[in-house]
Amino acid sequence: MIEIKNLNKELSGHEILRDISLTVNPGEIVGLLGPNGAGKTTTMKIITGFWQPTAGTVKVGGLDVVKDALATKQKIGYLPENVPLYDEQKVFEYLKFVGQLRDIAADKLIGRIKEAAMICGLQDVIGQNIGQLSKGYRQRVGLAQAILHQPEVLILDEPTTGLDPNQIVQIRELIQKLGKEKTVLFSTHILSEVQAICDRVVIINQGKIVGAGKPQELSSRLAGGLAIKISFAEKNDSASPAGGAQLAAIKNLAGVTEVKFDNGGYKIIATRDVRADLFKLAVERYWVIMELALQETNLEDVFKQLTK
Repeated sequence: MIEIKNLNKELSGHEILRDISLTVNPGEIVGLLGPNGAGKTTTMKIITGFWQPTAGTVKVGGLDVVKDALATKQKIGYLPENVPLYDEQKVFEYLKFVGQLRDIAADKLIGRIKEAAMICGLQDVIGQNIGQLSKGYRQRVGLAQAILHQPEVLILDEPTTGLDPNQIVQIRELIQKLGKEKTVLFSTHILSEVQAICDRVVIINQGKIVGAGKPQELSSRLAGGLAIKISFAEKNDSASPAGGAQLAAIKNLAGVTEVKFDNGGYKIIATRDVRADLFKLAVERYWVIMELALQETNLEDVFKQLTK
């Protein structure tokens, strides 16, 4: 749905984006993760047509965002980091104004406003002035204006910035709900955000993509394979756990590339899932297993390693 190829952007002689290529598939929720100043907002401004690239191409639904600017904007709903709301307007008035700017037919506009308000949970505040709303409700109004024209793609820049924990959960749930029908690309520097709602994560640092995939895939790639933890009730060679029969037997399993004695057990790196083989080995050697599990993905470690 979104195709970015060899995208570059320079501002005042500084390279903001460097040869970025990225695809977001239809119906996918992708998180653009990176530290402040990494190039996330710049990428989104180019996708939405606010800025033009220095080099490279961006297509939305097969249309070039530069050559077919108006047509691509019709396919996109955009929530910028700082939502341009008018505090003196009521929520209904604002959405009506946006709908008119979007050239939504008059006979359909009221229905679209009601639908967007229902999806975004604005029914109770539809008649209130925007200036009286909490930050969470203001974000909901921003999302409502982004989906008012029924776009195929949603571009959301830091959608939960400044919200309290309850509001963050509500906006995340709303994004997940919208992602069932639309392609969503959203930026964040909050690691838990990505793990909570994304199908895939793209990590950007200093204007370059430094990692992409599911969190578990990124972790495995950095570790050199799947990470598995196993520990036993008793070790046959407890005097030398890192050099005895237990360690040697585990190392000999097909697919195992590294074994370390770690915190009372063994940390195993393997090119495949060897848990069944480990269980069989333990049964054959009469080793009592206390723990056997894939290591949980630590997205924080992945992020630190890729952006340091």
